[in-house]
Amino acid sequence: MVELRTKLTDDERDIVNKLTGQLGNLSRHDKKHDAYYEGAQRLEHIGLAVPEEFRLFELVANWPRMYLDEVARRQKVKSIYRPGQGKADPGLQEAFDANNLEAEVPILAKENMIFGRCYVTVGTNEDDKGHPLITVESPRQMSCLVNQRRRRMDAAMRRYREQDGTHVATLFLPDKTIQLTMGSNGWDIDEVGDDNGIDTHDLGKVPVVLFLNRRRLGSWTGTTEMADVIPLTDACARALTDLQYGVETVTVRKIFAIGVAKGDFVDKDGNPKPAWQSYFDALWATSKSPKDVSIGHIPGADLAQFHNTVKLYAELASSVTGLPFRYFGANTANPAAEGAIRADESRIVSNAEEKNAHLGVGLGWVLALYERFRTGNWPTAGEPFAVEWRNPATPTRAEEADAIQKLNGGNPVLSREGSWDEMGWDEPRKARERAYFEDEGLDPEVARAQRELEQNRTALENDRSQPEDDTVGLLAE
Repeated sequence: MVELRTKLTDDERDIVNKLTGQLGNLSRHDKKHDAYYEGAQRLEHIGLAVPEEFRLFELVANWPRMYLDEVARRQKVKSIYRPGQGKADPGLQEAFDANNLEAEVPILAKENMIFGRCYVTVGTNEDDKGHPLITVESPRQMSCLVNQRRRRMDAAMRRYREQDGTHVATLFLPDKTIQLTMGSNGWDIDEVGDDNGIDTHDLGKVPVVLFLNRRRLGSWTGTTEMADVIPLTDACARALTDLQYGVETVTVRKIFAIGVAKGDFVDKDGNPKPAWQSYFDALWATSKSPKDVSIGHIPGADLAQFHNTVKLYAELASSVTGLPFRYFGANTANPAAEGAIRADESRIVSNAEEKNAHLGVGLGWVLALYERFRTGNWPTAGEPFAVEWRNPATPTRAEEADAIQKLNGGNPVLSREGSWDEMGWDEPRKARERAYFEDEGLDPEVARAQRELEQNRTALENDRSQPEDDTVGLLAE
């Protein structure tokens, strides 16, 4: 049923106003968290009054980005399963590949940690009907209304600005999606040609999935993953800025001369020397009496206390993030052994596994929406799709090979494809290897050797069927 109207209803306008207000309330925090991830925060944000002439000494150690990127690197999807199936589902893998989710999921994971929330929308694909669109949306452009009692989403809105400066938006409702544009009287339905701006899909659910980082009960905005490391980054920035200023000033020795005038500094021809040239001369001499002149220097300051302070902040950052201290520049002469690396990374691995579990549930809902758009039917209730992730730890090839060899020795406990799973191969990699095995079976050299073997076997059998001596047959006759 096509709706022919150009204005929002009162209820729809009320929803739009609520969603717009929510996005505005979160924008200040979003801007701050974006600046910290990019390492672009200014020192005045932390209450340090830095004079303008000293701005060039500002130095920020971007620990927030290092921490988030390290977790996100360990969040890689390996395969997708339907309930009850032993192997990865080819149809879901096709959906994954068609929407380039191998590149989009890391962005989803990272944005979710930066802002504490992220969104994924699912919709029809006008260019390819068989592959609905799955799109990762910026949390700085999107907001939603969650029904606390029913614990489900009632509405969502994506708002952005076109290149010509026009404000446009998309309002997602359980049964329809409405395209909006900002006019002189506020938000109105955006009609373009034959498109009336309203898509009635009758899903019964908002085609948007909300992802939350560090979700708390009763809260639907999430918490930034940088919350614990931001204060330590600020403290370290103060110490590093003071260190930079000290390197340029008090660490350089000061030379003084008492009882001399500017004209006393002359070259061999008696011409006055510039002040800076006089300062850097290796030897100062004057014709005046030593009783009238005093020349000396003040040694530069030792900045070791700043080094210790920065090291302390790095140790604290390591403790709150779970990153090994070596990630903050504490290197030793001898590299750590494999077991020591795994033990050192246990907290960051557990953190990645926990986040993968939450992301996997959300991605299962996304794929359920995808199937609904693709087939017109919802998947069986209570049977969500399962996402399998690659091992977030840092195993070496030798360690993997040794473990698999031991599991397959004697009485094998792993099949060939089970060994591939242990090695972390994704479905395209396994499919390629299956093709290699099939090609090896059809190898022309192998086929030629098999034919020669068969011919030799046939010839041998023919020889055995013939009498040993033809004269025996003649005598018998």
